[in-house]
Amino acid sequence: MADVMGATNEKANYSQGVLVFNITRHQLFALGTLKIQEIVPYQPMFTIPNTHHTVQGAIYLRGSTVPVIDMAAAVGFRPLSQEEKDNAVIIITDCQRKTVGFLVRGIDKIMEFNWRDIQSPPKSLGKKVFVTGVCYIEDKMIQLIDLEYVLGDVFPEDENNRFAALTDVQREQIKPLNILLVDDSAVARKQLSDALNYMNIPYQVTDDGRRALEIMKEDARNGKPVDLLVSDIEMPGLDGYELAFTIRDTPDLAGAYIVLHSSLSSHISLSQAHQVGANEALTKFNVHELIAAMLRGAQQVTSAASV
Repeated sequence: MADVMGATNEKANYSQGVLVFNITRHQLFALGTLKIQEIVPYQPMFTIPNTHHTVQGAIYLRGSTVPVIDMAAAVGFRPLSQEEKDNAVIIITDCQRKTVGFLVRGIDKIMEFNWRDIQSPPKSLGKKVFVTGVCYIEDKMIQLIDLEYVLGDVFPEDENNRFAALTDVQREQIKPLNILLVDDSAVARKQLSDALNYMNIPYQVTDDGRRALEIMKEDARNGKPVDLLVSDIEMPGLDGYELAFTIRDTPDLAGAYIVLHSSLSSHISLSQAHQVGANEALTKFNVHELIAAMLRGAQQVTSAASV
């Protein structure tokens, strides 16, 4: 497996570290660096009317208006005081087709990190759904923020973008497929599940790339290989690039139609997806784009079966 992982990283031609920062005085949190555009000092903001209570306002950044969210308030901690804001920084992120700033107490470090070392959140954290995993750096526990959860709470999605209707013919094209969804974000899994439930399409779902690979191997052994995989890219343990490459490198699994589905608005590219063997790469979350990709997958699976 080590050789495969090395080949995967080389083929994906991307790397990701973590940005570690303080939300409170004593707790450290992190974001993957692929979602981060830049870090800027705190600056006065202008008010945005009729917005979520955690939105502090907006700043102008190179000709664009960027809303700024108090990260502490957004994940359930005490909001930063004005005195704390004066010494804070703003992390500019690019996620889910949105450029958004997050106000945090301070930056601890930016460092390379092996994402396969990220663990599931311990039960002691309780039901903190804004955390997707934890890692340990210099014996300190770092909690990874689920940026999709935060953005989904602050900027609720348009209902028209959550659900799609299928014709009877389209439904019958997709319904026979063995579909597997994998995403470490609880919000993203719910988006995907809700969309397929609404259309009465059966599927399997998991939150872990390694578990997804196990499911695919088990289904292949049982004579019902996965036909269509929709996978996040940024995942602890086994990310979407590694998962796609491993599938293509495993003959019993290689026939799956792979859609990489990521919140990375500007970094994701079709060429990177093709390097690891994926068929498509989509930016979350547009149900109409997703269904169109599934229909293309159904067509390919049907064509392959008829050969």
